[in-house]
Amino acid sequence: MRLGYFTMPVHPQTRDWSQTLREDREAIILADKLGFHDAFVGEHLTDACERVTNSMLFLATLISDTKTIKLATGTTNLSQMHPVVIAQNAAMFDHLAQGRFIFGISPGALASDAEALGLLEEDRNRIFAEAIDVILEIWSREPPYNIDLPNNRFKVAINKNATYHLGTGIMGKPFQKPRPEIVGTVVAPFSPGCVLMGKRDFHPLSANFLLAKHLKSHWTNFAKGKAEVGAKADIKDWRIARTIFVADDDATARRYGRDDASSPYRFYFEQMLAKMKRSNRLYVFKSHKEQPDEEITHDFVMDHCVINGTVNKVVDAILALREETGDFGELVYAGMDFVDPALAKRSMTLLAEQVMPRVNQAIGKSVAAE
Repeated sequence: MRLGYFTMPVHPQTRDWSQTLREDREAIILADKLGFHDAFVGEHLTDACERVTNSMLFLATLISDTKTIKLATGTTNLSQMHPVVIAQNAAMFDHLAQGRFIFGISPGALASDAEALGLLEEDRNRIFAEAIDVILEIWSREPPYNIDLPNNRFKVAINKNATYHLGTGIMGKPFQKPRPEIVGTVVAPFSPGCVLMGKRDFHPLSANFLLAKHLKSHWTNFAKGKAEVGAKADIKDWRIARTIFVADDDATARRYGRDDASSPYRFYFEQMLAKMKRSNRLYVFKSHKEQPDEEITHDFVMDHCVINGTVNKVVDAILALREETGDFGELVYAGMDFVDPALAKRSMTLLAEQVMPRVNQAIGKSVAAE
């Protein structure tokens, strides 16, 4: 099982923007040194707590400061820019990173972003679907492109102003062939989007704020989509994100990972609970569809979505998660605000150097015994 990293990131809006950006970079540089496989970074234009406005731009600052970690947009919001712009920026990033690039995509869920861009009344899921189709066509076709897909608003052709011997009218293709890995974050139980991902060989990343009991439905639907196109789903393509804090003692784990009023984990789920409630998406936290909204309290969410403890406790929790979900390819660690930088870095270090080796050793023994 690989180890990955994901951050929205979420910080108190009172914190200095420059400082939080430096800390977000610092966390990914540490993840690289610890051998994390990849790092996903989200983006929002109009959220004072989630201040990475363009994940690709942010990640570009990390290319020269990291060695092996793959840098992943988590996500690029496809409804917010023309697909030509996204296709070319992503292709260039892939070359700059020499293939250490994962293209994470989504429509862009934040309503205030959509309002600022004049997209509030638009079907952003449809724009997203049309945009990714055009991006893939750009990467697979040659000039003059002549992309005119049925029921797709984006028409792309360069016929009148192409001068090939001068280089104009030609768009770049990614470093990775035929394209970078494409990943979509999945937040809903039983998401039909996973079926579509399977059909198109896009890979699911199950969100850290979804209850564990619903995660297996993502794999079931992904495998279904693969089967519908005559392919077999590969476990290595499924990522599961979890909110984890590892400490050297139980008291610190409980305090920083849950109970303390200044805990970044408490702050994170205060934010997520309030935002999901406001956008009528409390279902992501529910154990069953009919569960009353009033049962979805902050404590309920913390109890069901946060793993905190010493190395042994966290090892046991991850193995129990795997028993519940079945095998998966990558555990993705959710990054938090650096309330205490030493504890935040210690958690990542313990996870990489002690927890995951024990988890993989136990998995190896289990497989060998079958």
